[in-house]
Amino acid sequence: MTTDPQADPRTQLKSLSSVLRKLHKTLVDLETERFGNPGNAFEHLQLLTTHPQFAWLRQISEMMVEIDERLDDKEEPVNAATVENYRKAIESQLALGPENSSEFHQKYLDALQESTQVAMAHGELRHRLSQLAPSA
Repeated sequence: MTTDPQADPRTQLKSLSSVLRKLHKTLVDLETERFGNPGNAFEHLQLLTTHPQFAWLRQISEMMVEIDERLDDKEEPVNAATVENYRKAIESQLALGPENSSEFHQKYLDALQESTQVAMAHGELRHRLSQLAPSA
């Protein structure tokens, strides 16, 4: 009997993390372009972690760190409930609509409208999230 690797919760969470990273990098690239030359890699990292213009991206950064820490946790295996909790958290964070009027959501919506790359990365993440959604 063979099992579908996509059905393995750890593989699913790694895949979700990978697609979230792609979206985050695309958003960082766009915001860096808006900011201007950040200097060297260290100065760029400093901007990402401390400059107010990049503060809105920290919500996604924190989610990525949380997922990485969860994947690195050898004590507790990743299960379907873990994947579902992260799926819901990411969907909630990126949900667009009048109920989400925070600075993050406004800047995210602006980025989606401004950049084809952001829109494509968003679409890829939405697709991955829909694949992980429990069957009704």
